[in-house]
Amino acid sequence: MRSRELRRWARERWDDPVFWSDVVQVAKTVAAAVIAWLIATRVWHLPLSFLAPWAALLVVHSTVYRTFSQGARQVGAAVIGVLVAWAVGNLFGLGPTALAVSLLVGFAAGALPWLSGQGTATAATAVVVLTTGFANNDNMLVHRLADTAIGIVTGLLVNFAVWPPLRARTAIAAMNALDDRIGELLQDIGDGLAAGCTPDDVHGWIDRTRDLDEDLDQAWALVRQARESARMNPRRSAEALRHPQEWLGLLRRLEQAVAETRSMAETIDHGMDESGDWLSAFREPYVVLLRDAGHAIIAADPVSILAVRDRLNDLVDRLGSEQPTPRLWPVYGALIINLRNIVDAMGEVAKANPLSQPPLPFARPRSQDVEPV
Repeated sequence: MRSRELRRWARERWDDPVFWSDVVQVAKTVAAAVIAWLIATRVWHLPLSFLAPWAALLVVHSTVYRTFSQGARQVGAAVIGVLVAWAVGNLFGLGPTALAVSLLVGFAAGALPWLSGQGTATAATAVVVLTTGFANNDNMLVHRLADTAIGIVTGLLVNFAVWPPLRARTAIAAMNALDDRIGELLQDIGDGLAAGCTPDDVHGWIDRTRDLDEDLDQAWALVRQARESARMNPRRSAEALRHPQEWLGLLRRLEQAVAETRSMAETIDHGMDESGDWLSAFREPYVVLLRDAGHAIIAADPVSILAVRDRLNDLVDRLGSEQPTPRLWPVYGALIINLRNIVDAMGEVAKANPLSQPPLPFARPRSQDVEPV
């Protein structure tokens, strides 16, 4: 069992776009830091050249825009930290007073608007430079600034040699997965109504809609990250990501579907006390519609989703000729409106699903055989 779970985990990671984006980022950062250190020690023979890999780490970011915005502030903090250590060391030497002053000045510098909260980085750099090989001469300042410059240049070159990826895969994967979860929940609600659900079942459905809200928040965050990855990125495909109107529209429809599903579950919860009086003329066809809607949403079949909506209209027409218990008619009406709004929203999502994306690096075809249990 454990080995099968491990293989499944490894296969999921292999096909996970988030995993591969992180792998590329880690590889670039490690390469930049190592190259910077080698240049500082083997080419320039600088003593205690720890600032070269440190500066390279600060420069390499996951997007081009962040490289220039956040990276510039972090590098500025490192340079100021070196200058603070040199000035404080020359004034006070190496001792408790110098350490305290370096920390105070470093944190104060971080309050400057153009450093934007980099006080800790400034103070940490000053303390490290002060306490590791400080010498009361101008060469110390030159060497530390040279280390920092080597790290900055190396980090930028590595970042531009391997452009930060457009983080489209992560956002697309999140959106492609959401409609399946919505469809599965609708099927479970239909099965629960058919079997005679309990209040615990209904509360479980409501909790699952809250989980879907968290998935939606994550998808929105990934879309914002994808838009940021396109800023200042020279790739031709970056243009479409700067204003992904289709994605924004799909996410809004998914939000509506999740909200309507929660409303449906809450309406069922309110009607639980009268569950025994539900008309079979409503319950039975509504259960079938829920199951069929869930199946069509999972299959991303807009034709079948539209057919569910037409059948829902037929159910309304049939119910109009019945004589339902008056106090339950609002429950029926609310559930019908919920399902109609869900299929309307998910019909547009199904037309776009699955969103196309470039193949993953080193991706292999999925095996079609079923794994033994």
